[in-house]
Amino acid sequence: MINIYCDGACKGNPGKSGSGVVVYLSNGEINSYYGHFNKEGTNNTAELKAFIEALKIVEALNEECTIFADSQYCINSITNWAYKWKSNNWTKKGGIKNLELIKTAHELYDKLKDLIEVKYVKGHSNNKGNDRADYLANKAINLKEESFVLENN
Repeated sequence: MINIYCDGACKGNPGKSGSGVVVYLSNGEINSYYGHFNKEGTNNTAELKAFIEALKIVEALNEECTIFADSQYCINSITNWAYKWKSNNWTKKGGIKNLELIKTAHELYDKLKDLIEVKYVKGHSNNKGNDRADYLANKAINLKEESFVLENN
């Protein structure tokens, strides 16, 4: 089984943000990615961007994967609430924050959902995969990396 951890970080909210993803392949290989630096991002946009990258990795691998995220907002927006919002022509009373990111993520998720199990993991709880994804998200901020790049191990 392939396990993918994704996380976003933000220094100030809004503030400097970045995203990180770590992929544990079934052959034991580990791939680490970071980027999407935004000088005026939010914790939620960083989380959504990391989740989108995780979905793109699932699409490229075309194998069953478990995606772990520490943002219940992100998970619920993409895997749950989006179905109702979509049926209401992407509207809800009060509006939908981060709509374009949610639509992008949901479209990918809906296409790939038979390959994906999504699990919540508590952030900052000494979970090796989540801690690594958090480190990568912060690395994106520190290096101001706007692209999403593979870390050289």
